Amino acid sequence: MDVDLTVLSSTMVYSEVYNMLYNDPAHYLGKTVKAKGTFSIYQLVTDGVLQPDPVSYACIISDAAACCAEGMEFVLKDDLAYPDDYPELGAEITVIGEFQSYEENGMTWYHLVNARLA
Repeated sequence: MDVDLTVLSSTMVYSEVYNMLYNDPAHYLGKTVKAKGTFSIYQLVTDGVLQPDPVSYACIISDAAACCAEGMEFVLKDDLAYPDDYPELGAEITVIGEFQSYEENGMTWYHLVNARLA
């Protein structure tokens, strides 16, 4: 395991995730990351209407005071269907995957690919 966020304190894990997503993402590219948090989905809103299908899945990681959180997006390696093959929203999960970048709408984003739930 290159980066095991599950062994860090809640203060340190939030800081490390922030570093991964904003300060120095290039340092983490290609590394295997293990993270623990709550399961969430992101959905699009089109013309004020929430679209039913999720566009991405995330492990939400909070800081020590639970006032701030970062979402670590992930893509499971298996061909799974939502919601049948996924945890309940808000369930505690541990996800392991390879940290990679992708481009969308002219912006660079980061996620865990070939991920699995532990």
